[in-house]
Amino acid sequence: MTPEITTKDIVKKYTDIRRRSEEICAPLEIEDYVVQPIVDVSPPKWHLGHTTWFFETFILAPHFPEYEIFDPKYNFVFNSYYETIGARVIRTDRGNLSRPSVSDIYQYRKYVDEQMKAFLQSRFMTETIEPLLELGLNHEQQHQELLMTDIKYILGHNPLFPAYTKGKQTVKPYVEDVHMLRFSEGLYEIGFHGEGFCFDNELGRHKVYLTGFEIASQLVTNGEYLAFMEAGGYNDFRYWHAEGWDWVKQSHAESPLYWHFIDGKWMNYTLNGLQEVDPNGILCHINFYEASAFASWKGMRLPTEAEWEVASDHFNWGDRWEWTNSAYLPYPHFKKEAGAVGEYNGKFMVNQMVLRGASEATPPGHSRNTYRNFFQTNLKWQFTGIRLAQ
Repeated sequence: MTPEITTKDIVKKYTDIRRRSEEICAPLEIEDYVVQPIVDVSPPKWHLGHTTWFFETFILAPHFPEYEIFDPKYNFVFNSYYETIGARVIRTDRGNLSRPSVSDIYQYRKYVDEQMKAFLQSRFMTETIEPLLELGLNHEQQHQELLMTDIKYILGHNPLFPAYTKGKQTVKPYVEDVHMLRFSEGLYEIGFHGEGFCFDNELGRHKVYLTGFEIASQLVTNGEYLAFMEAGGYNDFRYWHAEGWDWVKQSHAESPLYWHFIDGKWMNYTLNGLQEVDPNGILCHINFYEASAFASWKGMRLPTEAEWEVASDHFNWGDRWEWTNSAYLPYPHFKKEAGAVGEYNGKFMVNQMVLRGASEATPPGHSRNTYRNFFQTNLKWQFTGIRLAQ
């Protein structure tokens, strides 16, 4: 254990992060925990179980001799995609898991948390395990964001449009003059450097050559996107990638996710319930196809991830995950770790696009300008937005 980090600090950090996952679920009714409307959305109770399974499987079972597995069958239920660990429930079937019950999963969390606290204060917690613990905590924070996005999808597709919370919106609308920030042609460096945690896909700081570019100081607003819609943006193939145009026709897309045209007004489902679309609010829940089409309609484009990172110190970011025009590929010298941990990022580096920044759903302390998020081009249930470049 490093001298500057005490056992008490580690236990507190572990406890605080684990508690936050349960706080996110506190407003839910018991029925909300089990719903899986689409394959991309996992039931909240599965997230609670999976993040617990991670600590049990990767830390307690192999490193704590006194530990007894809570339930051997849970490995099949809560393994997500780790081929190294064995068979698992198919992702589409997570919503069919009426058992283990929600109360069973909370008992599982309590059991593992008690064992983890004992482990963290034991002689078995060594410096060599600290990186794995840090990965587990950041993994839980990733699932906290997924919990927020999945809960919103579950409630936002309930015909009653129930509010998740009656509290204030976390991201305030803004009305500010947008201007373009200019960056000159030249060599720049991107990638993680310095102290602290990062994921393996951020490593390999390297030089990139960029031609001169401009990037918007602000994100696109609802009003700007509404103008695209009213101009027939969803009906004009000229703005769309061929694959995106196929998606428009097949899905009959006409608006961002959670927008509904009701009684002559565009309404938007938010975590506070159904509200009229605020034209000054920051656009949210659009996919890569829509982001690219909007940029094309504006006579502009999406930034590359290198451009975004180079420019990120010169604008405010963190309200939305921002689509880039960069495919999710490994940095130079990227190397997958051995074993199951090596499956964390590397095997997903195909057919996905990079998003940068963070969102209102991102846990505090879990964002940095080198973070490389990634999703398929058709997905829009994350808190995604647009920043233009040229």
